[in-house]
Amino acid sequence: MTARTVGEVMTGDVVQARRTTPFKEVVRLLDHHRISGLPVVDADDKVLGVLSGSDLVRLQAHRDGSAPPPALTAGDVMSSPAITVHPEQTVPDAARLMERRGVERLPVVDEADRLIGIATRRDLLRVFLRADDDIRRQVTGDIVVGALGLPADAVLVSVRDGVVTLAGRVERRGQAPELLRAVWRLEGVVGVVNRLGLRARDG
Repeated sequence: MTARTVGEVMTGDVVQARRTTPFKEVVRLLDHHRISGLPVVDADDKVLGVLSGSDLVRLQAHRDGSAPPPALTAGDVMSSPAITVHPEQTVPDAARLMERRGVERLPVVDEADRLIGIATRRDLLRVFLRADDDIRRQVTGDIVVGALGLPADAVLVSVRDGVVTLAGRVERRGQAPELLRAVWRLEGVVGVVNRLGLRARDG
């Protein structure tokens, strides 16, 4: 079974802050972009921490008003170290990490820990929201019949909890991998089980 990866569902255009970004500028960024948090990076785009709206609210709640607050920056308020993922990690693994650590977003980093994207809870959960019957109809109609030109009954398509099982026999050797690649890129598909064979007449 092949699962979709974080790199396929992440948001590549990331709103971010530097360690020295002033507190008020962070608030403006969150409000302007209508987001609830952002990563904090250094000059090399390496992730230093993550700052969320709840961090800002908690800061305000602990002010007692007895002294003027210092000139706060993103680095003063962020949660560090950040919990990050790599683009090749699977969506189910990232979702489990997010749930286990109680976070709403995961910065996506490359081999050098540089920020390349962000995966939010919404990004990860979106792939689970599509109905199984809808996925099955698209696989049969758009891919099996439409793209590959096979009869609708040539491949038995079943879907359960977003996992597509393909059974049957294809006409040509290259059709099976083509079918698998096309199916697991569909919205809502979290895995593909391959039970396809090749018709005996194919040489």
